[in-house]
Amino acid sequence: MTREGGIADLDLFGVAPGTSPLAAYAPDLSRGDLYADAPQPIAAKWDTFARAIAGSHGIEDYLQRHVDDLGLGYLLTGDQQERAWPLNPMPVMIGAAEWQGLEDGLVQRAELLERVIADIYGPQQLIIDGHLPAPAVTGSRDFARKMVGVPPPAGRYLHVYAVDLARGPTGEWRVLADRVRFPLGIGYALENRIAMGRGLGSLLSSNAVRRLSDFFDILRRGIAATCAREEPRIALLTPGRFNQAYPEQAHLARYLGFALVEGRDLLVQDAKLFVRTIAGLKRVDALWRWMNARHLDPLAFDSRSQIGVPELFSTWANGGLVTANWPGVGVIEARAMSAFLPRLSEVLFNQPLKLPNLSTWWCGQDWERRYVIENLDGLMVSSAFHQRVAAIGGQRTRAGSSFSGAERQHLLDAMERRPMDYTAQEFIRTGTTPCWEAGRFMPRSLTIRTFLARDEHGQWRMMPGGLARLSQAGDLRTPLMAEGDLSADICVVDDVPGANVSTTTAPRSPVIRRAVKILPSQAADNLFWLGRYCERAQMTARVVRALLETSSLQAEQQVSDTVPHRLALLLARWGVIESADGTPEELAAAALGDVKRPGSLVSLVDNVRQIARLLRDRLFVDSWRVLNRPMPSFVPGDSDSMAQAAERLAERFATLAGITADSMSRTASWNFLDMGVRLERASLLLQTTLEMVPGTANSDDLTALLDLCDCHYLYRNRYLAAPFIAPVFDMVLLDPAQPRGLAYQIDKLQHHIESLPTLRNDGMPEQPMLAVRRIEAQIAAWDAEALTPHALEETLDDILVLSDAIAQRYFLQREPQAGRADKLAIQ
Repeated sequence: MTREGGIADLDLFGVAPGTSPLAAYAPDLSRGDLYADAPQPIAAKWDTFARAIAGSHGIEDYLQRHVDDLGLGYLLTGDQQERAWPLNPMPVMIGAAEWQGLEDGLVQRAELLERVIADIYGPQQLIIDGHLPAPAVTGSRDFARKMVGVPPPAGRYLHVYAVDLARGPTGEWRVLADRVRFPLGIGYALENRIAMGRGLGSLLSSNAVRRLSDFFDILRRGIAATCAREEPRIALLTPGRFNQAYPEQAHLARYLGFALVEGRDLLVQDAKLFVRTIAGLKRVDALWRWMNARHLDPLAFDSRSQIGVPELFSTWANGGLVTANWPGVGVIEARAMSAFLPRLSEVLFNQPLKLPNLSTWWCGQDWERRYVIENLDGLMVSSAFHQRVAAIGGQRTRAGSSFSGAERQHLLDAMERRPMDYTAQEFIRTGTTPCWEAGRFMPRSLTIRTFLARDEHGQWRMMPGGLARLSQAGDLRTPLMAEGDLSADICVVDDVPGANVSTTTAPRSPVIRRAVKILPSQAADNLFWLGRYCERAQMTARVVRALLETSSLQAEQQVSDTVPHRLALLLARWGVIESADGTPEELAAAALGDVKRPGSLVSLVDNVRQIARLLRDRLFVDSWRVLNRPMPSFVPGDSDSMAQAAERLAERFATLAGITADSMSRTASWNFLDMGVRLERASLLLQTTLEMVPGTANSDDLTALLDLCDCHYLYRNRYLAAPFIAPVFDMVLLDPAQPRGLAYQIDKLQHHIESLPTLRNDGMPEQPMLAVRRIEAQIAAWDAEALTPHALEETLDDILVLSDAIAQRYFLQREPQAGRADKLAIQ
C-alpha cells in the first residue's frame, strides 16, 4: 500500500527520492492499520513525522539518551535490575474526531463502573435483582468485604481510570481490560511525551498535537477538590522500590508535587492519617494508593502485610481520608465482570455500551458454560478472577485450541467442578501501526492504554493521548510491557489546520508561596546516606589513586615506603580490602572491583545507585545522569588503567557534589544531603589522620595527608617549607576556613542542624545540637602542638554519637512510637 510515489527510481528501501518514507510501508490490510486507514489530513501528519524521523540519523540513540536522563526504567517479573524503557521514535497518530468517539465511550464506561462499584459496596440491588450473580463478585480476591457500607468522601469510588484498548480489522475499538486499582503506565505516557518533545523539537506543536500536561493538572485538582481542607496535603503511597512500578510512581510524585511515602512513613491517630516528617507528624488529607487493597491495613485485611498502615481502615470508616482509588474497587477488574457490563449498561443507563468490550462468557452460568465447551477451539480461556489456574496450565489466559487430549479433558472436568473460576473471550486480530525499526517503517501489532481522571467538579476528563504497546505477536496480552515489546507516544491531532488544541479551561495562577513540600523521615534518611556514600566513594577513590601514584614514586625511590603501607592500612580500616598485605597493584584491583567487600568502589557505586532510586522524586536530571553512569572499566594489575578508573570516579563524585550544590534549593532536603557529606568527611578525615600520622610521620606521610585533603598547595603557599606535624594538623583539623578540614565540617553540621525544625516548645536544644556543640567545643580547645591520637579517637567516637543522635531524632526507627513530642507537632 502506498499513498504517493511510483515504482521507478526507488532507493534501498523501495522509496522514491523525495517521497514519504511511508510510501513503501506495506501492512496487512486485512488486519486494519492506523496509517493505511487514516483520513488524508491525518495521514499527512504521519508523513511529516516519518520524514523527520527517517531524516534524523541516530534518532533512536538520541531519544534513548533523553529516556536515560529522565531515569526511566521498568522491571519484568523476575528482574533484579531495571531495563531501559523501550521508546520508539514513531508516535501513534489518532485524529481528534476518532479520539472523541473513544472519549464518549470511555466516559460512559467510567460512569458505569462507578455505579456498579457503588452498588456492590452499598445496597447490592444489582445482586438482589439477579442482574449480577453474587459469585462473580465474591469470587474475586479484590472484593474487600470489610468496605461494604463504608462510603467514600463525596461518594466517589473512582478518581483515576485506566483502560486497555485494541483496534480491530474494520477500525472498531474494543475494551480489553479495565484498570481501576492503579493506573499503571500513566507516568510512562507523560515521560514518553517529555522525551519525544526533547527529541523531535517543535514537530509536536507544529502538527497541533494536543498537550498532556493539562490532564495531570486536572488529576491533581480533582483529588484536591474532594478534600476537606482548602490546601490539602496529598501523598502517593508506594509499596517501595522493589515494586515493578516504583520508577513510574516516583516520577509521578515529583511531577505532581505529591509526597512519595511508604507504609512505614505513615501513622494513624484518632482516625486520621499522618506522615512522619522531620518536623513531626503532618496530616495527610488524600492518598493516591499504588498498593493492593489487601496490603493496605494488616489489621483490617491481610495480617501478613508488612507494607501497610495499621488502623488505616478507621480513617475510611470515619470519612477522614480521601483515597484514590477506593479500596475494593479492583473487584470490577475481574474478567467475569466483563460478561455482565453490557447488560448492566442497559439496566442502569437504559442504553448499550458505546464502546464494547470483548465478548465474554462467564462459565458460572449454565448456558454460557455449554457455549464455551462447544466452541472451545475458537475462544480464549481465562481465569475469571485474574489468578493462575492449574487447569489452564498455571496461566491466566490460553487459547482453547491449544488444549488437546488429557489436558483438554482435565480442563473440561475442572469447568464442571468449579465453573465460576473460568471465562472465555472472543478472538480478535489487533490492528497495526507503523514502527521505526532498523532504518525503515514496519507494521507492529498495537494495543493502547489511556487514562481518565475526575476534574474538580467530579466530571470525567480523558487524557489526549496515552501509552501505546507495540508487539510482534499480535496477541491480546495486556501487561504494561512484555519481553520484546516497544512503547510509543500517542499523539491526538486535529483533522483541520488551526483547530483549538486546548483541552482545558485556562489554568488558574496558584497562590505564591516559598514553603516547600514536607520531607518525610524516610526521605531524609535516604538523602543523608546518599551524601555519606557519595563522600565515602570519592574519598576511597582518592586513596586508591594515591596508593598507585606513591607506588610508582616508591619504585623510583622518590617517596618513603611508609606511605603506601599506611594508605593500604587506611583502606583495610574502611573495609575496602580484606588486609593490607599484597602489592599496591593487587590492593588497588581489590579496592576497585571486589564485589564481596562492602567498602570496595564497585560496591559503593552500587549502593549509591540503590539509594538514588529511592530518591527519584527529589533528584534533578543532571544528578540522575551522573549517578547512573556505570562503573569505569579497568584492567586488574595495570596501574595506569586502575589509576584512570579511580580518577574518573573521584571526578564523578566531585561533579555530583557541584551539581547538587548549584541546583538544590537550600531546604531541609539539602540540609540532610549535605549533613551526610559533612559527617562522613569529618569521620574519614579523622581516620585518615590517625592512619597517616600514628604518633609520628615523615614529610612524605604528611604530604600524602595534605594531598588527600586537597590542601597541599595551600600549605606550600602558607609555610614555604616541608610539612611538619603541627602546622599540618592545624590546617586539616583546626582551620575553620579550610573547606575539606575538620573544623569546617563541624561548623557546617551545626549550621544545618540549627536550620532544621525542632519538636520542643521550651527552646532547649535537642540531642543532635548538643552532640555537635560538644564536638565543636573539643576542637576549639585543641592545641595543634600537643594533639594526640587519643584525642582524635575520642572525637571520632563523638561523631558516631552525633550520627546516632541525628538518626534517632529525624529518621524512622524499627518500632516507631508517637510520643509526646510527636503530638506537639501535629498540624
